[in-house]
Amino acid sequence: MSSNRWIPDNCHVNARPYIEPSAAAHPRSATIFTSTPLFMPEVIFPGPEGRLEGRFHPGPRPRAPVALILHSHPQAGGTMNNKLVQLLYQTFVRRGFATLRFNFRGVGKSQGLFDNGIGELSDAASALDWVQAIHPEAETTWVAGVSFGAWIGMQLLMRRPEIRGFISIAPPANMYDFSFLAPCPSSGIIIQGEADEVVTPSAVQKLVDKLRTQRHITIHHDLIPGANHFFANELDLLMKSVDDYLDMRLATDPVKPAIPSRSSRS
Repeated sequence: MSSNRWIPDNCHVNARPYIEPSAAAHPRSATIFTSTPLFMPEVIFPGPEGRLEGRFHPGPRPRAPVALILHSHPQAGGTMNNKLVQLLYQTFVRRGFATLRFNFRGVGKSQGLFDNGIGELSDAASALDWVQAIHPEAETTWVAGVSFGAWIGMQLLMRRPEIRGFISIAPPANMYDFSFLAPCPSSGIIIQGEADEVVTPSAVQKLVDKLRTQRHITIHHDLIPGANHFFANELDLLMKSVDDYLDMRLATDPVKPAIPSRSSRS
């Protein structure tokens, strides 16, 4: 099996290379660390306030679709390594997406300080720029966010018309203003825990109802029974909801599968 992957020529690889660098030169520099060759290399790329740390899985072909995964509130323990963020990352990778999850400013190795969402939105835009420079011919773009990350993701899709689908998990509609979604430009799914003690299901339902009055988009809404804000005991149900929705959306525009994971190879 060929290991050719679409990574810019000027990326520095710190360990045994897992690519044959054949893509066009990247307009921005980056460092890729291959502590686990072939899988989830660490990337460091430029952000608005310094370096941002991420994990990136390149697409299997130049026109592979792009997915950006955004973590929960940085001041409440949110990082790109949270279990739910990793599960979202993995499901997009399995479907052949060029997929990036990263730490907002001030988290992990990402430079800068928490900026109450303003700077974090700029971080997300820079992250998407970075992936799109690697896959400039991406056939479509998706964004998935968890809680605070869902709020950032919804703002990002208002500014980036190439985003054609979104997954918002526990969007904090009782804490932040979502009135900027007027209108919401893309169809997507909003998933909420029935027993969420942080984001009230009633506030999320009100947001869903408002979005469903808009034309030319379809908003799906799943309420996971018994789930708290972290879906601690309902991750399987949550990811079934995500996967079922992606199966439905991608059925009319199938994506070539990615390289099998290590667990699926003999």
